[in-house]
Amino acid sequence: MSSKVLYEKDGRIGRITLNRPNVMNAIDDQLPVELASAVARAEADPSVHVMILSGKGAGFCSGYDLKYYATSSKKQHAVQDMPWDPIQDYAFMRRNTEYFMSLWRAMKPVICKVHGFALAGGSDIALSADITVMAEDAKIGYMPARVWGCPTTAMWIYRVGAEKAKRMLFTGDKVTGKEAEKLGLILKAVPDHQLDAEVETLANRIARVPINQLAMQKIMINQAIEATGMANTQRLATIFDGMARHSPEGVNFKKRVEEVGWKQAVKERDEGTYDWTLDAPIDELD
Repeated sequence: MSSKVLYEKDGRIGRITLNRPNVMNAIDDQLPVELASAVARAEADPSVHVMILSGKGAGFCSGYDLKYYATSSKKQHAVQDMPWDPIQDYAFMRRNTEYFMSLWRAMKPVICKVHGFALAGGSDIALSADITVMAEDAKIGYMPARVWGCPTTAMWIYRVGAEKAKRMLFTGDKVTGKEAEKLGLILKAVPDHQLDAEVETLANRIARVPINQLAMQKIMINQAIEATGMANTQRLATIFDGMARHSPEGVNFKKRVEEVGWKQAVKERDEGTYDWTLDAPIDELD
C-alpha cells in the first residue's frame, strides 16, 4: 500500500507531501495519521531545521473525501445513522484535529505551500502551519460552512480576526491567493511559476537559524495565541462539526448526495441553489 503522505529529508529541510493526487489529496481516515507521523520524523531529526508541507498533483488538498464519507453505506465515524453517537463522532474528529495541529505544536517551523486549492478540511491543514504561501490563482475556503461542517481547527479566527472570519464562514466563499494575502490569511501570494522558488528561499533562510532559537520563537508566539483559549474554541468547533453533519440540513445534504451524486450536491451547496432546511431547490420555492 502506497504512503498517503510522503516524507523526505533534504539537508536541513524536511519535505512533507500529501500523496493522494488521484483524489486531489482528499482526507480519508489514514491521511491525518500519516501527516502527524511525518511531522514527528522531522521533529526527531536533529539535522532538520524547517519543514515544507505541500500537495502532489493538481492542488494542495480538496478537503475530506466526500465521495467516501457522504456516499458510503459502510459503517464509518464521520456520518452515522440516526440517532447518532456524538461522542463517537467527537472522538474521531478530535483525533483528526490533533493530527492537523501537529504542524502547530511542532517546535520546528512549518511552511505550507499551496497550489491549486486548499479547501474545506484542506484549509484546516494549510492554516495549521506557521507560515502559508499560496499561488496567486490558487483557491482557499471552507465551503462546508454553508452546510455539513464547521472548521475544527478554528484557525480562521486566529489568522484574520473576528469580522473577516465571519465574512468567510457566513458565506463559505473561496478566495484566491491574492485575496487571501489582502485578508491577512496567509503570508504571501506569488505567481504560480514563482511559488516553488519563493518557498525554497524562505525555507533556506529559516534553516540557517539554530533549532533552539527557532523553537523558542515559535513556542513564545504560539503561547500568546493559545492563552486566548484556543483549545476550548477547537473543542467547541469539533462538537459543532459533528452537529452540522447530523442536523436536519446535514441529513438532507447526505440524502441529496445519495439522490444526485456528490458532485451535483456539492455544486448545489456551493452555488446556493438548494434549500437544505426545506430539502428542495431554491428555484422551486420562489
